[in-house]
Amino acid sequence: MPQTSIAAGSEFWTDDTLTALLDRCVRDRGDRPAILTADETVDYRTLSERIDALAGGLVALGIGRGDAIAVQLPNLPAFLYTILAASRIGAVTSTIHMPYGPREAADAIRHAGAKAVFAVATAGERRPAEELVKLRGDLPSLAHVVAVGGEIPDGALAFDDVARPGVPLPSPPAAGDPYVMLFTSGTSSSPKAVLTDYRRFLANARLNCSEKQMGPGSIMLSAAPFTHLFGLYSFHLTLYGGGATALLPAFSPPALVEAVRSFRPSHIFAAPAHIASCLEAGLLDGETLAPVHYCVVSGAKAAPSFYRRAQEVFENGRVAQLWGMTECQCGMFTRPYESIEQAAWGCGRPSPGNEARVCGAGGEPLPTGEEGELQIRGASVFDGYHRNDEANAAAFTDDGWFRTGDRAVIDDIGAVSITGREKDLINRGGIKINPADVEEAIDRHPDIVQSAIVPMPDRVLGERSCCFAIARDGAEPSLGDLAAWLEAEGIARLKWPERLILVDEMPLTPTRKVIKGRLRIPG
Repeated sequence: MPQTSIAAGSEFWTDDTLTALLDRCVRDRGDRPAILTADETVDYRTLSERIDALAGGLVALGIGRGDAIAVQLPNLPAFLYTILAASRIGAVTSTIHMPYGPREAADAIRHAGAKAVFAVATAGERRPAEELVKLRGDLPSLAHVVAVGGEIPDGALAFDDVARPGVPLPSPPAAGDPYVMLFTSGTSSSPKAVLTDYRRFLANARLNCSEKQMGPGSIMLSAAPFTHLFGLYSFHLTLYGGGATALLPAFSPPALVEAVRSFRPSHIFAAPAHIASCLEAGLLDGETLAPVHYCVVSGAKAAPSFYRRAQEVFENGRVAQLWGMTECQCGMFTRPYESIEQAAWGCGRPSPGNEARVCGAGGEPLPTGEEGELQIRGASVFDGYHRNDEANAAAFTDDGWFRTGDRAVIDDIGAVSITGREKDLINRGGIKINPADVEEAIDRHPDIVQSAIVPMPDRVLGERSCCFAIARDGAEPSLGDLAAWLEAEGIARLKWPERLILVDEMPLTPTRKVIKGRLRIPG
């Protein structure tokens, strides 16, 4: 397995763990807010007491150092309590995204070898905890299903009954011990598991904390789920800054705006779709957003016009772009002191402790301004996928750089602009077509909500372009309509899609990126 982070970036590691960070916050600001919800404010001292009690309950359930706990929860206090309690006893947390059904959840639990899973009793029309109880017979490692809220199904434990105050706890983990297993939520159809230790992810947050202007008075509000590294990273930052985490259990435009008004966050982490939907609904204005001085946007590519429009309403703060992956957490970002044009153009310079380069098809580093594959190495980059030698063989270069699969250019100050995905390139008769700018142009069409271009097999040319699109209500755009629009937009004819398939919805990641691997071309 490649040792990319040991070769580059290990000098940035410390002995920090989640338990050490929480203990530090209790010592320095025990009576200060740690978690904000619509119902209560939990200070750091109270948080620590609850964590110790839940950790005692985990010990009583037979869970210990190195055991895995799966968590399929929205952004609730129970999520943070569970991941902190697991850390307190040296257990590993494996997150499962809320949209995943029982089959995907079972796959994740099986891959992690989880001894317990924490899930909500109800989620809309679904009953996730009950679904997992029914699957327990097919999951040899799974001993306990813990249900949060609602009616507790037979065979499950109630979250509120798990805590055991006073149970002796083992010594906490070391920084080099495994911390969390996250499953990639990128645009491929098969997620891969990233098992990482505290050193990498916490170093990333520690080194970025001051540059993101986090401090004891900061309030972080994440619209991104904590099951995703972007949301979890926001919690790491808040712990390092000693601020408070405001919780938004489920996103909707009105819910996000109400949370901003209630909690008055200094920092917002969100995907472009979160902010765009609020803008489209006319819910964001300068007065509502007055407390926010840094809004970090990540998870999907957005047009430069989106960033400029968002900046207009964030009158007292800076809208920033961040690029990250499960494999490296926050890889690069635009800083609060940089202009909105820098955020509109790209995702900024690498995080402290990391470095980036762009390489050509032969693996050679390319000069400034040339497009190629983005590669990264450094303090936060993982060592390899869990139990997946085939993926690891393809993931790293011979000299230890992680191959991100993104295409990018780097400017003369080291800032990166993502131009597309390597696997999205369409090889039309030997000519490589990057569909990213075509999709951006189609998404500006008045009859189109969202588009995604994928390759379709062709006996003569090898591949042609096929466009999947969601039409606006009542609209029925044709392929000819798109061709006329793209011609007016100045897109070369060679890059136009040669088939159009209208769909009702797209398969999406938790941060609203289209999972192109799940788009199936009929016929």
